[in-house]
Amino acid sequence: MKILVVEDNKKLAKSLKKGLEQEGYAADYLTDGEAGQRRLEIGLRDYDLVVLDLMLPKRDGIAVCKNWRDQNIMTPVIMLTAKDADEDKIFGLDSGADDYLIKPFSFPELLARIRALLRRPKTTLPSELKIKDLVLNISTRKVFRGQREVHLTLKEFAILEYLVRQPNQVLNREQIISHVWDFAFDSFSNLVDVHIKNLRKKLEKKNDEKILETIRGIGYRIKS
Repeated sequence: MKILVVEDNKKLAKSLKKGLEQEGYAADYLTDGEAGQRRLEIGLRDYDLVVLDLMLPKRDGIAVCKNWRDQNIMTPVIMLTAKDADEDKIFGLDSGADDYLIKPFSFPELLARIRALLRRPKTTLPSELKIKDLVLNISTRKVFRGQREVHLTLKEFAILEYLVRQPNQVLNREQIISHVWDFAFDSFSNLVDVHIKNLRKKLEKKNDEKILETIRGIGYRIKS
């Protein structure tokens, strides 16, 4: 899952990005409202959730969120606010935010709110994803092939989940990079290929059916 943080306190924004990445999410941050609004409009498919500050330079969080909703951009939004008045909470929720947190907040609480929102996306998604004998548990991040547990790194799990959610579709390196890594990642890196190679070694033992396919010159896909 990839998260966009829009927060004008650069120290907090960098801290949130680092903390989210340590939890296995990919994350980008921006420090003004106009840039945040444009980023989601341009890269709508790249982000699964937005952490949006209320008080931002150039355009405040209320206006940003309302503009997204007016354009039918329904990406979940958690609004951060230093104001705890009921009126401010109501304004935030009325602008289209899905949840709000009052500063200062604990990082574990933010993670809990993120998990809650990601469990209720636009269409209901199961807690487990299954293709043939491959099973991914989204909440525990455990992977099984048949009765055998497959131990993956956070990035390997993120890549596999992205592929499994779109079975039989060929996804190129740029699509995988934009979803699993942050916005500044070098798209010419061969890191995707390295992770795919490691995934294949872990997923496809001697007697396992081959399900992770390389489409030469294009990308990769999971066969259902």
